[in-house]
Amino acid sequence: MRRSGASGGGGDRGAGEGAGEQTGTEPPVRGQMRRCGTGAGTRAARAEALEWRALECRSQGGALTEGGTAAARCAVGEPFDKARNAVALALSPVVRALVDPDRAMRNIRDLDNISFSEWFMSKGGTRKSIQKMWDPVAYALGFIDCDNISARCMLTIFALFATKTEASLLRMLKGSPDVYLSGPIRKYIMDKGGRFHLRWGCREVLYDRSADGGIYVTGLAMSKATQKKTIKADAYVAACDVPGIKRLLPQDWRESQFFDNIYKLVGVPVVTVQLRYNGWVTELRNLERARQSRQAVGLDNLLYTPDADFSCFADLALTSPEDYYLQGQGSLLQCVLTPGDPYMPLPNDEIIKRVSEQVLVLFPSSQGLEVTWSSVVKIGQSLYREGPGKDPFRPDQKTPVKNFFLAGSYTKQDYIDSMEGATLSGRQASAYICDAGEELVALRKALAAAELKEATTSDELSLV
Repeated sequence: MRRSGASGGGGDRGAGEGAGEQTGTEPPVRGQMRRCGTGAGTRAARAEALEWRALECRSQGGALTEGGTAAARCAVGEPFDKARNAVALALSPVVRALVDPDRAMRNIRDLDNISFSEWFMSKGGTRKSIQKMWDPVAYALGFIDCDNISARCMLTIFALFATKTEASLLRMLKGSPDVYLSGPIRKYIMDKGGRFHLRWGCREVLYDRSADGGIYVTGLAMSKATQKKTIKADAYVAACDVPGIKRLLPQDWRESQFFDNIYKLVGVPVVTVQLRYNGWVTELRNLERARQSRQAVGLDNLLYTPDADFSCFADLALTSPEDYYLQGQGSLLQCVLTPGDPYMPLPNDEIIKRVSEQVLVLFPSSQGLEVTWSSVVKIGQSLYREGPGKDPFRPDQKTPVKNFFLAGSYTKQDYIDSMEGATLSGRQASAYICDAGEELVALRKALAAAELKEATTSDELSLV
């Protein structure tokens, strides 16, 4: 949910909040929700089992205390499983993060070579806890389960929750990301004199070599339909996802291990489904209110479940009402199907049928509601697969090419592949550009002198 639709991210700071802070606008987020991200549904259709159980974070001791209290209250797992959960987390670098965050992060990075399941069970955790609690979290974070996700990825999140006092505060954009996330950023850049070359595709990165063999970019070959142009700049930043950067990089650059390592990263397929209903799916207590269309009712939160093929979902009409609540209509469920592999070859109608059936299992109170509109979006490669041993292949933002920098959440930064991670990567890229200021100015002068010399030589030849 963080990566599609109207989600503004979780963790210490949602991407929407960060955007508002950077552009001087009011953060376009709704931050009143005080629940941890993990909840659990039930397949039981009995009336007494209709209550949706979420991890309520209501203590005043910060995120770690709130998370522990929430886990203890959660209906998922037997007391034995909860006790083993507590032991495993107590033996983790998360505890060290409370007193020495830097050392804790070094320890967490060292755990990149094993899966979260391996680490968790080596500390006394149980398989049932993984299946019922941690798999939904892993699916939401990286679109893969605990057996396939790196321990580093999961423990990074836990450490941030432990050290940031409001890390369990979930923030959702008020509406469409185009309006409330990228829109303010775009306006800020344009107000500062920046330009967007919309609908122009970058077809080739043009480059040359200096006398010492170093590579530098000379421009970007752009095209739109039959039009072509070359864009020149002092510094070039490629802010892409993994498939995008693989298409953009010149193949000759793979001679450098720095760039070749990027091709060892692969994306994870994901399918996002939206279902509009003629009532309120997540209203559990009052069936009459669930059937009316005058007022939005239900669970105003991002929800996780181990009991459906969509690990995380939300009713956008409630969580992001500015654009997604429609007068006279009901819930707009957005469901993220993870893993997406089994659904990729299926026709959209079959996907919608399966998801709507699973919604009824999770919310028996929604029996009788009709799906009035639906949408299916398939992404063959979304986040990079944060499997064990993949972290060393993530590139730094500074590259061997003098005036070419990288950004994107797949690049090296102490967070996961996410909107927050993308924000951090952008800040790190900016810092590298500032540090390289003198070198970039010298390169610009050298290129200008070379162009002037070439133009002068051309004029002389023309006169002859």
